Amino acid sequence: MKTQIKSIFFAVFSVLSLGACANTKSDVKTVTPFDAERYLGKWYEIARFDLRFERDLINVTANYSLNENGTIKVVNGGYNTVKKEWKQAKGKAKFVIDNTVAKLKVSFFGPFYGAYNVIALDEEYKYAMVVGNDLDYLWILSREKTIPEDIKLQYIKQAKDLGFETDKLIWVKQE
Repeated sequence: MKTQIKSIFFAVFSVLSLGACANTKSDVKTVTPFDAERYLGKWYEIARFDLRFERDLINVTANYSLNENGTIKVVNGGYNTVKKEWKQAKGKAKFVIDNTVAKLKVSFFGPFYGAYNVIALDEEYKYAMVVGNDLDYLWILSREKTIPEDIKLQYIKQAKDLGFETDKLIWVKQE
C-alpha cells in the first residue's frame, strides 16, 4: 500500500510539474518524419534538468509500448538514492498531430497532459533529445547507458542554440 501511494504521488508530481499544456515553444521543431514503432522500447535517461519529480533519482529509464487503442504506454522508473527505493510512474502518451510527427502529450494522472516533444533523433533511433512546452524541461536519452561524446556535444549545442540553459543539465548516473 505504501509503495502504491508513493507511485501515485510520483505520478501526480510528474504531471503537475509538466503542467497541463501539450504544445512546444513555437521556435522548437519536432522530429518529422517520425516512426513511432521504432521509438518504442527502453530508453536510458542520460541527462535532464533538475525536476522535483526526478530529484535524487539514478538509473532512470523510460519504457514505451503500444496500447491496443493506439496510445503509447509509458513506464518511467528510477532509484531514489536518498530514500533507498525504486520509484515508478505509469502513464500514457498521445500524438498531438499524428504518429509521423514527434509531438506528443503525456499523462500520468487523469485528464492532465504535459508536452513530450522529440526535437533530436539519430537515424538509428539510438539517441534522442526531448523537451516539454518551455525551457524548463529537457532530457537526453539513449538506448544504452552511455552516449557518444559527439552526440552529447551536438545535442548540447542544439539545446543551447534554442535558449536552454544547458549548464543546468544533470548527468544521470546509470549503473
